[in-house]
Amino acid sequence: MIDNLAKEIAARIGKSKVTTAPEDLVCYSYDCSMYSGKPDIVVRVESKTDVIHVLKIASQKQVPVIARGAATSNCGAVIPTNGGIILDMLGMSKIIEIDMDNFIAVCEPGVITAHLQAEVEKRGLFYPPDPQGLSMSTIGGNVATGAGGPRAIKYGTTRDYILGLETVLADGEVLKTGGKVVKDVSGYNLTQLLIGSEGTLGVFTEIILKLIPLPETKRTLLCIFNTLEDASVAVTEILHHKVIPSMMELLDKTSTQLIQMYMDAGYPTDAEAILLIEVDGSNEDVEDQVVIVKKVCESCKARSIKIARTKEEEEAIWAGRKAGFAALSAYKPVVIPEDATVPRNLLPEMMRKVQDIAKKYDVLLPTFGHAGDGNVHPHICINPRHADELDKVNKIKEEIYREALNLGGTITGEHGVGIVKKELAKKQHSKRSLTIMTAIKKAFDPNNILNPGKAF
Repeated sequence: MIDNLAKEIAARIGKSKVTTAPEDLVCYSYDCSMYSGKPDIVVRVESKTDVIHVLKIASQKQVPVIARGAATSNCGAVIPTNGGIILDMLGMSKIIEIDMDNFIAVCEPGVITAHLQAEVEKRGLFYPPDPQGLSMSTIGGNVATGAGGPRAIKYGTTRDYILGLETVLADGEVLKTGGKVVKDVSGYNLTQLLIGSEGTLGVFTEIILKLIPLPETKRTLLCIFNTLEDASVAVTEILHHKVIPSMMELLDKTSTQLIQMYMDAGYPTDAEAILLIEVDGSNEDVEDQVVIVKKVCESCKARSIKIARTKEEEEAIWAGRKAGFAALSAYKPVVIPEDATVPRNLLPEMMRKVQDIAKKYDVLLPTFGHAGDGNVHPHICINPRHADELDKVNKIKEEIYREALNLGGTITGEHGVGIVKKELAKKQHSKRSLTIMTAIKKAFDPNNILNPGKAF
């Protein structure tokens, strides 16, 4: 059956785009999660027409289809759990238009996030969403998971920059939602419904993005605190003083120690908390913001504050944070990044809960937090060859997310649900909510061929 299906697809879109070679299938069996699953066919699509043809055939045969970008997902969102067809979207990588009059970009889903940012910045415009893997991740993947990042505190997440989508549905029909307008209240907002749907409702083929003017300048501060409480109070006080940083990252003591073992980032290893703060805007506004942030941190018992004076100093301050995952991976062979979000004022309590869990299970749980939006990333560091460490993983995850939900939070702020958090979703959402989600899925995809087994 698989050979015949592959031949039928190849006859419609071209033999060179279709493969069933075992070595190719293995390469498409993984993402950045710990899960794996081998597809039956890989189709490297290059156009909307290719996507339409594949979905029409898959719909007729009732074969699963999983759209895949760069596979930087941490939640198993692009793992083919039931075989089927992987749609490799990387061939659809054109920036179709940068509209300078309307501050809009139109692109295909395979465009790398950092590439789009660089292109619009050449024109003095700005696309703020900055997921950790922006140098590798695709815009389509960002939309599918509703990706966030450190700049969310000031600028929001991917969701806040999507004006319209062109989506191929399970039966091969094309759905266009939204457009180049910033106001549109006609009917249900299907664009926002599709964002974060993890490929379970349709396959994006064109994305309309909102852009904003590029800030004139930015400055970075490195603030060192002896306690998590002092750092957390500083976060709240900065915002109370009407300064909204473009980034405000919190690193705990374990994180800074491991980063310093990996590289000399200039971080102290005895401090309980470090705040990395970036402010941006006009030259005059930024200087005023720096003064306010410095005064606030001093009043909140910061033991030292370094203000970057040059681009090189700025890059040096952020280098350790950017190398955080690599630093943890250098210490333990497997690092599992978690993604809980709580109300911003409860972030220190959540950080303490994570530290208690680390002590209870005697594991490393270095934690980075997007301090301004309550998004905390505990990293479970283990050696999978040690059965006792591996056995603890699910218990640790369950406790992290139970604590987040008890604090009025969520099981994922930006990574998505995928396979990893599918069972946890049942603990966050009511039965009625899940029933409604199931009904929406059935309306879009009655035969359940689009990325089955994900999200809920």
